[in-house]
Amino acid sequence: MYYGGINPGPPPTRGRQRCGVGWNPRPPPARGRQKKRRGDKTQEICHSREGGNPVLLTMAYAYVYLLASGRNGTLYVGVTSDLPKRIYEHKNHLAKGFTATYDVTQLVWFEGHDDITQAIWREKKIKKWNRAWKVRLIEANNPTWRDLAIELGLAAAP
Repeated sequence: MYYGGINPGPPPTRGRQRCGVGWNPRPPPARGRQKKRRGDKTQEICHSREGGNPVLLTMAYAYVYLLASGRNGTLYVGVTSDLPKRIYEHKNHLAKGFTATYDVTQLVWFEGHDDITQAIWREKKIKKWNRAWKVRLIEANNPTWRDLAIELGLAAAP
């Protein structure tokens, strides 16, 4: 898993590993026989030296992301295998439902994963967090709640 923020959640438990920028949560190992992975073709989301903001180097296989309606506004947690496409859908209200109803369109946090099952696992964990943990996760690397989609070139500036 490639991590784009610092985990403000509960203290580390079994199944977590330390990475260079914060706790790198991983699901506990599956029971029974495990398959070996062959070749990892992704690169990391790293932190720029200027402000510790996540910078996308290459595409991961899956993403977990947080959208907001504005600073301290309504939050939405999602998972996708194509982040640029999904952000486009949210910004243009092509994805009918919660985000279109409450105008939740600003990408305020994301992290890339090399496996969709890990991304889904992480999304479910974050959805169970209370609001304060989610706000700390966002503000750890994006204290002004600016739209990261604009910085990454996934959306045009307003």
